[in-house]
Amino acid sequence: MSGPTPCAEYDVRTLTNHLVLWTSHSLEARARGRSVPEEWQKRDFTADPDWAEAYRVQLDKAVAAWSDPRVWEEEMDLGGQTMPAEAVAGMNLMELVLHGWDLGRAIGVEYRLPEASAEHVLRLVEEHAAMYRQYGGFAEPVALSSAGADPLARAVALSGRDPGWKP
Repeated sequence: MSGPTPCAEYDVRTLTNHLVLWTSHSLEARARGRSVPEEWQKRDFTADPDWAEAYRVQLDKAVAAWSDPRVWEEEMDLGGQTMPAEAVAGMNLMELVLHGWDLGRAIGVEYRLPEASAEHVLRLVEEHAAMYRQYGGFAEPVALSSAGADPLARAVALSGRDPGWKP
């Protein structure tokens, strides 16, 4: 859990906690018109021996909350800024995929997506990259060594991550 990740500011534990918080707890809270408590940003979800199962259960709750068609019609408050639910969902998908890739790299697991999903995430990264860079969420794009890189590698590189990163 103390190993490095492609996100220099996160070790494996910190990245895992970030994923658990934002891709499950916050995702459900947003669908219900709430935010997660600020103190949860420092919570170590991985301290619980059953954290992985708890994360799976929480992801199911988040998906169930977003299954309500009315949620998709909402404008969601993101700390003083409102965005359409579709944009919030897209940013959460980006978060899940990019940090999922980060975590996979950090622990030596190949991270794959169906091509259509990877293409969708690439479009989301293209759409939001400037804003994420403005707030420090993305670094400058990384040049790819192959012009024919797959969509996931292109999304990873565009988000400022090195697709060839190894621990």
